[in-house]
Amino acid sequence: MNYDVLIIGSGPGGYVAAIRASQLGMKTAVIEKAELGGICLNWGCIPTKALLKSAQVFEYTKHAADYGISISGNVEPDFTAVIKRSRDVAAGMSKGIQFLFGKNKVETIAGFGKLINNQTVEVSAADGSTSQYTAKHIILATGARSRQLPNLPQDGKKIIGYREALSLPKLPKSMVVVGSGAIGTEFAYFYSAMGTDVTLVEFLPNVVPLEDEEVSKTLEREFKKRKIKVMTSSSVESVDTSADICKVNIKTKKGEEVVEAEIVLSAVGITPNLENIGIEELGIEMDKGKVKVDEFYRTNLAGVYAIGDIVAGSALAHVASAEGITCVEKIAGLNPHPIRYDNIPGCTYTVPEVSSVGMTEKQAKDAGYEIKIGKFPYTASGKASAAGAKEGFIKLIFDAKYGELLGAHMIGGNVTEMIGEIVVARNLETTGHELIKSIHPHPTMSEAIMEAAAAAYGEVIHI
Repeated sequence: MNYDVLIIGSGPGGYVAAIRASQLGMKTAVIEKAELGGICLNWGCIPTKALLKSAQVFEYTKHAADYGISISGNVEPDFTAVIKRSRDVAAGMSKGIQFLFGKNKVETIAGFGKLINNQTVEVSAADGSTSQYTAKHIILATGARSRQLPNLPQDGKKIIGYREALSLPKLPKSMVVVGSGAIGTEFAYFYSAMGTDVTLVEFLPNVVPLEDEEVSKTLEREFKKRKIKVMTSSSVESVDTSADICKVNIKTKKGEEVVEAEIVLSAVGITPNLENIGIEELGIEMDKGKVKVDEFYRTNLAGVYAIGDIVAGSALAHVASAEGITCVEKIAGLNPHPIRYDNIPGCTYTVPEVSSVGMTEKQAKDAGYEIKIGKFPYTASGKASAAGAKEGFIKLIFDAKYGELLGAHMIGGNVTEMIGEIVVARNLETTGHELIKSIHPHPTMSEAIMEAAAAAYGEVIHI
């Protein structure tokens, strides 16, 4: 065998799995056809956060007077420089993966990997040459790409996906964003903050439809304050791109409406990258378009595993990383705990930010729980007031009988940094009163978690 572990794909699932496998003493290599780090580091998580930070800084300058700062003259965004900074940040992170691979003795094989059998991968290089590599264990971590809809055929110019949205040559005057999940709302916020006239279209009744309804309604209200046109319970039927301006035909509850825009951004989900990697030829079992695996990511083909966006579950970078670690620790003979998929945090990096974990209020009620709800508004937070970011709240949901923390739903400044506390608390089976008695520092936005827990039990002080 050439390797103990061979991984196809170097995204947050593949590269993390590779490093952990090497740490555990296994000879490891990663096959990657493009940049190390996959979509997340190069065309997703990291560069979008760089763009969003630029938008936030620009908004600070527009509201500098609110903080007692005088800025003379107009402050305008240099869109080309904003995009360049984002690309530079992504490139730096990709180089960081190269450093980590070198440090951990992980080999890199450039090219497109295809399974030949359960111990062999054929790699096609950019020059057309092919090579074969063998391994005792092969992990598929090929990730996903922007989903294509028949009525939204992406041409990369007028109808685009998230990848093109990260590197447009100039700031569009107008844009229709189709889909209001994390990708859609983040780009809607970014381009609106930069000065683009944005229309956000969502098929379901609420934006960020997987979130608690109160959070969804609050984000929609904040978006409308920012002059983002939000169209829920609506669908794009067709797009006419024959002229310079796209004519977007949108079906709403009140009838059809045509919205004109320079750019249409399709953000309606992702599609697993499973084509031409040997899945069908080798009879690897599938389930609803994804690879079927057990709790340790073993497929039905001995020695072949799958993690990340190509298996069932949340298509999130941190989930893929956790799956990769669990997978290789099991391969190495350790005894890892299966991942708790009911305790996966989700984050949306708009302004205000959104984060959540566990059950929504509706899900808890539908599951038959008698619940206690504690809610603390940012308007009562001293730190939020000092920061000039009073929009939002922390909402905690407890089982009334045993005090179990069933879920947390947050919208406001810094909440994507705060949700980790709840994940740990739920892992430790923390109760409401344990949260109340855990002294949080003042003034911080995180003390709103303690206050929300107190609100659930009628002990809140500051509201």
